[in-house]
Amino acid sequence: MLSANGAPSVNGKLPTIGMLYLDHVLRFFDKSNFKGWPNKIETVVYHWGNDKQRFIEEVKSKNIDVLIGNIPATAYECFRDIARELPHVQFIPSMDTQFSNKSKENVTHFCEKYRLPIPKTHIFYEKDEARTFLRAATYPKIIKRSYGPSNYGGYYVHKVDSEAEALELLAEKRYYPVYLQDFVPMKADIRVMLIGHKPVCAFWRRPPEGEWLTNTSQGGSMDYMNVPEEALEVAVRASKAANAEYWACDIAVSHDDEYRILECATAFAAFPYIRDWIGQYLMWKLSAGRMPCPHIPMYNWEELGKISSSVLRTMRNITFAQSHDTRPMTDTCETFHQMTPEGYPILDTRDRHQEEWPSEIWNRQDNYASLVARGGIDAVVAELMASARLLSQQAVDTGIEEAYAPVHQVHQNVELKKKISKPEIQEPVKPQFSESLMVDLLAGARGVSKNLAKLIIETLGLAGVLDALQNNPEKLTEVKNIKAKRLSNIMECWETHLKAC
Repeated sequence: MLSANGAPSVNGKLPTIGMLYLDHVLRFFDKSNFKGWPNKIETVVYHWGNDKQRFIEEVKSKNIDVLIGNIPATAYECFRDIARELPHVQFIPSMDTQFSNKSKENVTHFCEKYRLPIPKTHIFYEKDEARTFLRAATYPKIIKRSYGPSNYGGYYVHKVDSEAEALELLAEKRYYPVYLQDFVPMKADIRVMLIGHKPVCAFWRRPPEGEWLTNTSQGGSMDYMNVPEEALEVAVRASKAANAEYWACDIAVSHDDEYRILECATAFAAFPYIRDWIGQYLMWKLSAGRMPCPHIPMYNWEELGKISSSVLRTMRNITFAQSHDTRPMTDTCETFHQMTPEGYPILDTRDRHQEEWPSEIWNRQDNYASLVARGGIDAVVAELMASARLLSQQAVDTGIEEAYAPVHQVHQNVELKKKISKPEIQEPVKPQFSESLMVDLLAGARGVSKNLAKLIIETLGLAGVLDALQNNPEKLTEVKNIKAKRLSNIMECWETHLKAC
């Protein structure tokens, strides 16, 4: 039974845990990540389509107190609605904590509210405002697809060097809203993973020489040594602001050693042993301290990072002792000194009982009244394409009377709330993909045979392939013989398929 603040009483029974899964979505947690939990762990699966009420009834019938799992961007608004129908069920992470999972726009709102450092960002829902901005802007600029928690291996992040390039890109990609950031010349970025606001893993991602994208699928490299304290501090501030049980931040490091958040979310790729640590932390939290909190020394990643990633993907249940007499040494007699929890202790999160990011205000992607009035995204894209064609026929500096202008800057969006009506939350559409259809789609990519397409599905599973295509293209490189070039061809084929739908 949960106490008034949502935590179990020391003398009360343990809460009933439910694993929250969705069809066709890769599972972040497994019951094995909660090794030692004495009670049965329930499972509830959302089947998409018209499944909301059935899902709610199943949670109630199983008397679940805590639902654990990440919600994909496509289902985020639906689950905000479900959470309201289940007021006595604790979602971990909470829907507010997962606010940044839905879109880059949400990351921007989150960082601005908590004064976390980010590149200067502009978001436009009105084509005229977008075009005006692009005409007067200085370049280069970064354009991203706003939807989703990551940059998808860099495939939805683009650097544009002129207004003409920006218009052509937007017309081709159909990104909406228009999400623009100042280009930050950076020497690298840093991924920091946290549990209970404590950094538990961090590594550099460096671009290939002469390039700017750091994603390993784009030729970037990784290393774990000497991650600066300033980056860890930024990540800890973000984790505390999000009230996140677990969290990841991608932080750009400029040539002037300035740190800015690029992405942050609860949905991220993590080795199985890190998911074990998260499970141990959650059991400690949900048992009100009756189960042990994991001891995770700072900078453990400098040692674990020396192990091949192919081995780390299979390692489980890594533990560290807390004895002050412990002086672990490597086989080369190097002593690892940083075993104390000083500096960044693991902390519990706070229980919140009011929505911080209600959909009536913050579901701007779906609610923007002006979009509906103009006939939807197709009308906006059609105008963008017309503008791009026109611009290609004229000199950029001649001025185009009908030019398309960036609509709306986040900082100046005073009128937006007035245009937002209460959302009609639509249940997400179930992706329809048979194995044979997926084989045909993958084999349509240059350099991918049907046998290789079948190997991809055998390795990742049909749901895993679909999740990789939608959310994490880098995952495909785990398949033998899938390197950057084939991955690029597959993603090009996937985008063509989406446009045809």
